[in-house]
Amino acid sequence: MNLFAPPVTTVREKRSAAAPQVSVIVTLYNYGHYLEACLDSIRTQTQPDLELVIVDDCSTDGSLGVATRWLARNEDVLAGHCLLHHTKNMGLAYARNTAFAGARAPYVFVMDADNMLYPPAVVRCLAAIKNSGAGAAYTQLEFFDERAGLGLADFWSVERLKRANYIDAMALVDKKAWEKVGGYTQLMATGWEDYDFWCKFVEHDLNAAFVPEVLCRYRWHGKSMSITETNPNAGTLILEMSMRHPWLEL
Repeated sequence: MNLFAPPVTTVREKRSAAAPQVSVIVTLYNYGHYLEACLDSIRTQTQPDLELVIVDDCSTDGSLGVATRWLARNEDVLAGHCLLHHTKNMGLAYARNTAFAGARAPYVFVMDADNMLYPPAVVRCLAAIKNSGAGAAYTQLEFFDERAGLGLADFWSVERLKRANYIDAMALVDKKAWEKVGGYTQLMATGWEDYDFWCKFVEHDLNAAFVPEVLCRYRWHGKSMSITETNPNAGTLILEMSMRHPWLEL
């Protein structure tokens, strides 16, 4: 399914003969100083035979080199890996779609390069998605770095999604569900691509299973997308999302 045509090159790749059960995708733009901590948390997952797909969205801070060196040191603990590089900065939605397209597993765990996972995160989400038949599974968040505390995640509720997004991008997604909703959409004002993705779940009669455990870690820092892009674009985003999804009550 060709959802996009970004300018992309393969920097490094090692694939197993059999497709893995889960691919973890990491989208990366100028977060090289956080990347190793993110990748180390993926390496320590209790889920066996993980494939790792990293998409560098034309970083300018040496992130691509950090990813290349980490893979060279750790490739033997992975079922396979693929490092892709956008030769032009395309934005978050394109980067995620590139990663999904490059993932061979039927289930894809979505990560940003500044966040981390606790070791059971993937295996718990996989159990939840299989037991429920949902299109995705997500957990409670833990904020760390410049802010501490718990996120707002809770059980799937269309009524709650009408008013605001409370589900982060860190989730295990059935690749068929990603295809059904048409992947991630690049919004005119960036910042709510995750919210838009979950809204499209609603509109395609899909849902997601909530794992009520603190298994995902969201790094709160001055360059977080929520601070640099989402908050300044709030008015435009509300207008755009209301037009895209008229059932919302923002």
